[in-house]
Amino acid sequence: MPKTSSESAASFTRTTLHGPTMGTRWSASVDADRSVDVPALRQDLAAAAEQVDGQMSPWKPDSDLMRLNHAPVGDWVDLSPEILEVLDCAFEVRRLSAGAFDPCVGALVDAWGFGAARDAPDAQAIRAARQSMPQAMNANLELDRPGGRARKQVPLQIDLCGIAKGYAVDRMAHVLQQHGVRHALAALDGELRAIGGQASGAPWAVAIERPEAGRRAVHGVLELEDLAVATSGDYRHYVDVGNARIAHTMDARRCAPVNNTVASVTVLARTCMLADAWATALLVAGPDEGPVMAQRMGLDVLFLLRRGEGLTEVGLGRFGTARPRLPG
Repeated sequence: MPKTSSESAASFTRTTLHGPTMGTRWSASVDADRSVDVPALRQDLAAAAEQVDGQMSPWKPDSDLMRLNHAPVGDWVDLSPEILEVLDCAFEVRRLSAGAFDPCVGALVDAWGFGAARDAPDAQAIRAARQSMPQAMNANLELDRPGGRARKQVPLQIDLCGIAKGYAVDRMAHVLQQHGVRHALAALDGELRAIGGQASGAPWAVAIERPEAGRRAVHGVLELEDLAVATSGDYRHYVDVGNARIAHTMDARRCAPVNNTVASVTVLARTCMLADAWATALLVAGPDEGPVMAQRMGLDVLFLLRRGEGLTEVGLGRFGTARPRLPG
């Protein structure tokens, strides 16, 4: 949309805000006019990210998530509206993806050394987690959002790491909008959401990372405006066991870490929560089932598949017609 004379790019100042959360860092690139109280904005952005961490962290014993995990089966647990929203979305994506995205993998995550319980795979814990998964995969969590509560029908250990960071970015976007910001890019790890475009009128340029362990390189660049993007891959969070590299994302259907030729999946969506969950689901679904699932759901997705020593792109939706710009 063309800018009026009262909204020239010169009246905005680019400010970059950032801080620690969830074992990584949040950031926001903001084109702020004189009405924006930048110190207050930074404080509120940090508070939004920390609130989500405090509610949904599997490492904090007093988080809403851990209270739910530790509660007896059948007991109602009072929960915040935020985690109820995320649980509702997580179980809906679980249903739509036929279990490719599954928040009930907490025991598997811990057993394979990616949770708070241990930092390396434990064979006995893996056997126990695998024995409990069939029951967990057929279970539903009963949510009472008007009443602000939930209860488990069977023993469950829920893990929201595949969706909570995306939701935190959405909460940051909400804070930015509350402060009257119209041009910003909020980010947390590989999840980003754009509010409008840049004040100059250009969209935000977002890099798609080349999926190489131990190296930061750009595979391509996409343009983002009033849209969210999330990327899931097997190349950043992993453990080495002997000569094997084990990715942190769990495939509940195999009761094991994801093991296929999908190097990364990038998803565009209206919210970062949805982009985050579907990126995880499609990574797990794999190179054959994943594109079929994405097409069925009408998703905008870029798969990077390992083929020999190189990478092959499979794009759907907007990625099928407009390829990311390559660097250089």
